[in-house]
Amino acid sequence: MGLTVADSDWKYLKLDRDRHGNLRTYVRRFDRKIRLHEKRGTPEFAIEYASAVKRLSPGLPSAASARSPFPPHTLGWLGIQYFASNEFQALDATSQSNRRGILEACFQEPLSDDDPEHMGFCPLNKLATKHIKRLRDLKKGLPGAANNRRKYLSAMFGWAIEEAKPQLMTTNVARDVRRVKYAKKGFHTWTPGEVAKFEERHPVGTKARLALGLLLFTGTRRGDMVKLGRQHVKDDWLRFVPRKTLYKRQEISEKPWLSVLADLVAKSPCGNLTFLTTEYGRPFTAAGFGNWFRDRCNEATLPHCAAHGLRKAGATLAAENGATTKQLMVMFDWSTPGQAEVYIEAANKKRLAREAMPLLATGRT
Repeated sequence: MGLTVADSDWKYLKLDRDRHGNLRTYVRRFDRKIRLHEKRGTPEFAIEYASAVKRLSPGLPSAASARSPFPPHTLGWLGIQYFASNEFQALDATSQSNRRGILEACFQEPLSDDDPEHMGFCPLNKLATKHIKRLRDLKKGLPGAANNRRKYLSAMFGWAIEEAKPQLMTTNVARDVRRVKYAKKGFHTWTPGEVAKFEERHPVGTKARLALGLLLFTGTRRGDMVKLGRQHVKDDWLRFVPRKTLYKRQEISEKPWLSVLADLVAKSPCGNLTFLTTEYGRPFTAAGFGNWFRDRCNEATLPHCAAHGLRKAGATLAAENGATTKQLMVMFDWSTPGQAEVYIEAANKKRLAREAMPLLATGRT
């Protein structure tokens, strides 16, 4: 096999052919195996072989274990560096959890249909676009999940390249993998009639009505809204730092405290540090509030409505009433114009249809 040491030193080394007849090298021990990628007969191969034997030794985590340490300069090893980076740590807790879960799931996927070794053990110098495409395609039927895999891998690779360290990466192999195009359903946008129905079921003075007002008249995300309290309002201005963009910029979001909202707060039960509190008097978490507000929607026979849909309703209403792209960006704390322009375009289409449709009936009585 071209090895320069005695065959007895390589007793766990096995050669197998895949379905295409390609010869591959593995370390096989205790009915488990790990594929080797370095060129046989080189010092790098000897190091890789020793590492594989150690990982397959009794009493140590297997290659399939998410807790097992990855060898240096592998995809999983890069993930560990990324999770400890300032860039990753700057993300909010929810984003960290979601991103880590998706990336760690990628590390546990098999390299190919013929190679059961996990993707996390793939050396960075062997990592190619085909591997990222495979990770994307393994989520066939779940286009959102497929695109998230590509997006978060690309973000990790981009971080590694910016670090400019030779032991990390020099090429972002995820960028050449295309996103999966699909029709996004998204959260339902509340209609004015649905808002009125909720208000009828939950009148002024209830916690549910206060929650509706805070979501609709501040333009905040759910995660920011549950943190708002009287300390954020001064001289009829609401001031806070959005959590979602905290790792990009720490600019304070400033918005007028609308009189309709001030009146609603004055007539509603409020907590000390946050306007909204749980039944135990504690601030809501974003997820906890979402579940609680879902129950309030169900009570109003609006099972298809959710908290985020109110944010979309506000953006739709503002755009239809003539808000510009920059105004929407300020109102809803968007850092780029893309999201705002979605609502502007939808509002323009509706306006043009309203103006043009009567032309179909011109000349008819």
